[in-house]
Amino acid sequence: MVETKVLRMNDADHEISYADNSAIQNAVILRVMPIIVQSVSDMFSKTAPTCIKVADLGCSSGPNTFMAISRVVDTIHAICRQQHLRLPEFEVLLNDLPENDFNSAFNSVTRFIRRLKKEKADMVQERCFIGGVPGFILF
Repeated sequence: MVETKVLRMNDADHEISYADNSAIQNAVILRVMPIIVQSVSDMFSKTAPTCIKVADLGCSSGPNTFMAISRVVDTIHAICRQQHLRLPEFEVLLNDLPENDFNSAFNSVTRFIRRLKKEKADMVQERCFIGGVPGFILF
């Protein structure tokens, strides 16, 4: 049996961790953000679902983890506020290789939820559920 080497992030508390060295990934996310916002706006304006499921495939372990997810929530929140709609429930799946440090991603959840409640208290009522799914997701 041939063993395959899989590249993975360094642990979050390591001096060369992904969390502290992911500026290039951040720049790429920022560059595609207008496409994400437009796609989410188009989708939500046409369907106004009661539940949005977001899968972050390759979720990382640092500050980038919730950047795209935050923008999705912010975009939908703005549409709901403008059109006087109820904010849908969000189900977020963080997915990455099992060897990656999910502890750092999970440690960020509390901060993410706290920010949601602070900034969107008018609409958020325990409506965001986040889970971690190590390994590959097969559809």
